Amino acid sequence: MSENFLYLTRLGIDTHQEPVLYMREDCHVCTAEGFSAQGRVKVCLGDRAIIATLSIVRGDWLSHQKAGLSEIAWHLLGAQEGDKATFSHPKAVDSMSAVRGKLYGQAFTQQDANAIISDINHGRYSDIQLTAFVTACAGNRLNKEETLFITRAMVESGQRFHWDKPQVMDKHCVGGLPGNRTTPIVVAIMTALGLTMPKTSSRAITSPAGTADMMECLTHVTLSFDHMKQVVNEQGGCLAWGGSVSLSPTDDIIIRVERALDLDSEGQMVASVISKKVAAGSTHVLIDIPVGPTAKVRSHSAAQQLAAALKHAGQGLGLVVETLISDGSQPIGNGIGPALEARDVMQVLENHPQAPQDLREKSISLATKMLHMANKGAPAECEQLARDVLADGRALKKFLAICEAQGGVKELPVARHQQTVLADRQGVVSYFNNRVLSRLASLAGAPNNAAAGLTLHVKLGDCVSVGDPLITVHSEAPGELEYAMEFYHQHAELVRIEPESV
Repeated sequence: MSENFLYLTRLGIDTHQEPVLYMREDCHVCTAEGFSAQGRVKVCLGDRAIIATLSIVRGDWLSHQKAGLSEIAWHLLGAQEGDKATFSHPKAVDSMSAVRGKLYGQAFTQQDANAIISDINHGRYSDIQLTAFVTACAGNRLNKEETLFITRAMVESGQRFHWDKPQVMDKHCVGGLPGNRTTPIVVAIMTALGLTMPKTSSRAITSPAGTADMMECLTHVTLSFDHMKQVVNEQGGCLAWGGSVSLSPTDDIIIRVERALDLDSEGQMVASVISKKVAAGSTHVLIDIPVGPTAKVRSHSAAQQLAAALKHAGQGLGLVVETLISDGSQPIGNGIGPALEARDVMQVLENHPQAPQDLREKSISLATKMLHMANKGAPAECEQLARDVLADGRALKKFLAICEAQGGVKELPVARHQQTVLADRQGVVSYFNNRVLSRLASLAGAPNNAAAGLTLHVKLGDCVSVGDPLITVHSEAPGELEYAMEFYHQHAELVRIEPESV
């Protein structure tokens, strides 16, 4: 029998975060092992190994003596062109039995959660299996105990920071509201006042931008564990992408599938939020829950239920968790999309006359509550502290210092193509559809194209006349702009204008 090895070649195929292996159907390894398309294959290179999804090749463009790897597989394996690798069937993923049980109504145990999260973290789940897990958790199928089990398992799956501080502050928003980029402003205020706030954020799931996407327009967010620790020790805080420091690393794997399915289950969201706060070494966390007819959370009762779940999971892992139920009836800020939201943040920090006042006031509100959590005074005193540190430039100075420590300040990109939507009637702006606005910004290219997205020119209650600007769509390519505008014309009621009352 031929030896069970092939020479590795880099094919330059981007399969995002799923490792993919390419092998000739008639090569000796594929024949001997009985591999089939979409099967899982263990690829070993010395003391390194990955599990990849197999794509079968029937053309002559791949040699019988070679196996091709996608970009992520090549990176994870640390391969060099021509390396000799061996291939085998991986062990069965036993934790899938718990996922199947959950699909039929059986609750997860702590042992189930540990096994599932460990297998996901070690790359043993295919995208199809990940989809089954995400689906099993969707639709509020996780109870509080199951959520705590998964949260605990996610914390244990990655690295964890420990700070020599009695109070380590953190803040999070559950999402679902375009714009609302308060985090960088709050971090700047808190750290300018001497508090510690090691903020890690996610990429966008179903939105046109996450905090990490927005911050990447201004500075480097892909930090190593040691670099993040250095920044926090020097500046008191940071604004980093959580995936780069392997804090609750399974979360980013799950988020990728949630984004593709446009699903974001409550239990998994709670596990995602709390696990990252614990892994970041936080002690006190404030969570913003926007509520509105087209926000992620639609009712006050649903917000209270989510708040209770977040507090339960946080307390189970030793966190002090407070929540703020806020207005989610319209976007916060003027921009939707990474660079456009970054512009809003800088205008607030710079006290620019055109800075969005709703973003400024919400950031102050959140900072006030966090300062009160940190025992910095009565609410009125904490509010004055937040206003002062923003007004006198200390927050801006600290924010720029954090950016410099993370690798320097970048210049914001500007989209090459814009088109402004004008009001076709006179009246009062009475309604925004947040979900459709987010979709419009995504079709324009956000967040993959950082400069893409929307600029809003109006707020609820504004009076407009025929021809007044409502929204400007920003795109990097003419085709994307055309696609976005076609979508807008099919959903023109994403901004509603009603006649003025007499």
